[in-house]
Amino acid sequence: MLCGLRLVGVMRGNFLNRRILQRFRQLMISSFLGSVKIKLLLGCCIAFTVVFIAGRAATSVGLRHRHESLRSFPTPRKGYTILINTWKRNDLLKQSISHYASCVGLDSIHIVWSEPDPPSESLREFLWHSIKSNSRDDKDIELRFDINKEDSLNNRFKEIKDLKTDAIFSIDDDVIFPCTSVEFAFSAWQSAPDTMVGFVPRGHWVDKLKKNTDYYTYGGWWSVWWMGTYSMVLSKAAFFHKNYLFSYTNQMPPSIREFVAKNRNCEDIAMSFLVANASGAPPIWVKGKIFEIGSAGISSLGGHNSQRTQCVNEFVGEYGRMPLISTSVKAVDSRNSWFW
Repeated sequence: MLCGLRLVGVMRGNFLNRRILQRFRQLMISSFLGSVKIKLLLGCCIAFTVVFIAGRAATSVGLRHRHESLRSFPTPRKGYTILINTWKRNDLLKQSISHYASCVGLDSIHIVWSEPDPPSESLREFLWHSIKSNSRDDKDIELRFDINKEDSLNNRFKEIKDLKTDAIFSIDDDVIFPCTSVEFAFSAWQSAPDTMVGFVPRGHWVDKLKKNTDYYTYGGWWSVWWMGTYSMVLSKAAFFHKNYLFSYTNQMPPSIREFVAKNRNCEDIAMSFLVANASGAPPIWVKGKIFEIGSAGISSLGGHNSQRTQCVNEFVGEYGRMPLISTSVKAVDSRNSWFW
């Protein structure tokens, strides 16, 4: 009986030992597999981190090189000059000058005057008083009339040799933008001073209905809205560097200025071609609220788009290629927008 008990005890002990051994092996295997999984997970994380950092570095280098290539102009000086085009609409001119005089970054105002009669003393006095009363902190803002002997749309971009600022804000007398929008557009231009930054986008595309693939069609606002791309910002409300005034007058093909003068149209397209050809970069469209204070202009006349299409193809022929670059980028001031 005692031997039987001992045998049972031994058998139970062996059985327990085997159970403990199996459990130990399972724990060892589980630990090993767990460590392998952890090592694999850590390896994947390290590999992902290396790839991510390398990608960001490559992107950073690429953006830096692209940014430096666009910086053909030196860092612009602070402030901007308003270059306003007007024609026998003194009431609109007064409203525009009174409004923009309160903008913080404004340094000077140049009025492109191409009327046969010089500006009256009463107009000059009104504008001076308006600037003094509306400028912030009694800022000394220069006002000058750039008198032209002949009436030509090219007068808008004549060289101004003694400008104090690098930035030009070209504007028509019948549109007004809030100063906050103007200041935001100015800050956007400072980041890319060799391109045009403006509020009114336009586009172009190859006319597939034509047999000649080099024939282009001008696209107005609705085509920009539909396609989601643009290649120009009109000079009726746009920033550009003052050096382009010199280039327009002295370096742009004279045949383009002659075409503009003869057809009384497309000086804004000519400037877009000039800037795109020099910078090799697309313009920047800035979102902003526009207030039209005048009557409809030549853009509302019949055949306007067909005339602009003719201009585009004429200028392409002069440059020997299409310099305009399409883009879908839009600058939005997120401080004043719920959705951006």
